[in-house]
Amino acid sequence: MRLRHAAGVWEIFIPRVAAGALYKYEITGPDGARLPHKADPCARQCELPPSTASRVADAHPFTWHDQAWMAARGGWERKPLSIYEVHAGSWRRDAQGLSLDWDALGDQLVPHVQALGFTHIELLPVSEHPFGGSWGYQPLGIYAPTARHGDPAAFARFVDRCHGAGIGVIVDWVSAHFPTDVHGLQRFDGTALYEHEDPREGFHRDWHTLIYNYGRNEVSAFLVGSALEWIERFHIDGLRVDAVASMLYRDYSRPEGEWVPNEHGGRENLQAIAFLRRMNAEIRRRFPDVMLMAEESTAWPGVTAPAEHGGLGFTHKWNMGWMHDTLQHMGRDPVHRGWHHSEMTFGLVYAFAERFVLPLSHDEVVHGKGSLLRRMPGDEWQRFANLRAYLALMWAHPGAKLLFMGGEFGQLAEWNHDAQLDWEEARRPPNDGLARLVGDLNRMLRAQPALHAAEQDERSFDWSVADDSRNNVVAFLRHDPEGGAPSLLAVTNLTPTVHHGYAVGVPSAGAWRELLNTDSAHYGGLLQTVPRPMHGHAQSLLLTLPPLATLYLQAEA
Repeated sequence: MRLRHAAGVWEIFIPRVAAGALYKYEITGPDGARLPHKADPCARQCELPPSTASRVADAHPFTWHDQAWMAARGGWERKPLSIYEVHAGSWRRDAQGLSLDWDALGDQLVPHVQALGFTHIELLPVSEHPFGGSWGYQPLGIYAPTARHGDPAAFARFVDRCHGAGIGVIVDWVSAHFPTDVHGLQRFDGTALYEHEDPREGFHRDWHTLIYNYGRNEVSAFLVGSALEWIERFHIDGLRVDAVASMLYRDYSRPEGEWVPNEHGGRENLQAIAFLRRMNAEIRRRFPDVMLMAEESTAWPGVTAPAEHGGLGFTHKWNMGWMHDTLQHMGRDPVHRGWHHSEMTFGLVYAFAERFVLPLSHDEVVHGKGSLLRRMPGDEWQRFANLRAYLALMWAHPGAKLLFMGGEFGQLAEWNHDAQLDWEEARRPPNDGLARLVGDLNRMLRAQPALHAAEQDERSFDWSVADDSRNNVVAFLRHDPEGGAPSLLAVTNLTPTVHHGYAVGVPSAGAWRELLNTDSAHYGGLLQTVPRPMHGHAQSLLLTLPPLATLYLQAEA
């Protein structure tokens, strides 16, 4: 190869190289020794693991049919957002027990998600990665879809199928670290090229991976280029950036003396912060209709504030605090819940500080945590009742919704990335009833602007009942302050006891319709207000609250 000094790149001409050809780089290190053969960091296609070569990609552009979707996908700020999170390799397997390819997923996954009413699919990382057990979170080919499900054109066809069905596609994208495989980025030219030389900065103790050196312009540009590649080449509608907290703090998961302070003596990773701001600003400038989500588990301020205003520039942040508090509460025996009532209400203290996603993700159903259903207390009826009430409360709560596959029908076993979901279980009652409820919740979310149109506006929420720890009841109103759509009342009873004549104040007199009742197989019915002052309102509804249930109600027009 020869170095083109003006451009700063190496090049080589090889005649008659066609799409599909395999290649690697042979690099001589600074000491003159030949290094292990390296895969192309910018390869647009890769060999099927466990093989590790890069592959020459077809240069012909994909023919898209999603022009209508792309033209209309903007304005997400006032649109409903409910996300079905998927691990493509274990959602369903074929008759031989092998993972489905992208075309089969288009045939089966897309109609499943469409029937459930989710607005988006979020894929666990689909960048090429050597170790399947990492679920994609240790990628090396961040410019190429994994060959496990087909070639890049097949992935583009899948996205095109989703868009044709009215479903957006979000991909998990990893810029926090990379694995140490010898064919990858580690000591790429015999030196710490992509990573830091000092392991106190460049080695991740939890995952035994290497950390990008964000202070190098070449590394920052490499990562930004990858993010843009997924958006431009594959029409991706959003990126969810993994492990942002590990990027922001130099002492993340490190004991004293095992980390290097920044130039001001602090723990903040100033280079990573600058990289995230640069990337998000560039994407927002070029693709303002694309969402950028951060998995950030600390109280870092301004994650979703614009970069020019001192924020990180993301559009959404995963609300890990809400998830931890509420799952802990739902796992308690109802007899003890009253003593921990704030676990269900504290999230509203900060619910509008960022634009949040409420995540019931893959991380909550692995490593011995159990499935969502198994985490609920009681017998089978109580477990399903708890989960139905919890999901309906979540769908009414401010914030976008995210549910990992299997949660929609209450799979009992926790997720196993080497096996498909239990689709036999999904067809049985009461699992099928839970799936019907999730579909109804998504359709309610779409139909009711009060539930989605002003997710970051404090005026969209009013407490009705926040402090009834004795009865473990919460109730609140959701509003559409700008659009003027009808408000919606959500009431949740988290005890296995029926509450008769439970009074909840409402803002308008007259008839109120029951839109949804998680304890009922059928929806409907009318309730009449009474002139009884309650919760700051002149009128009240006297409700019969079923055990372990959530109700949605709305005033008749």
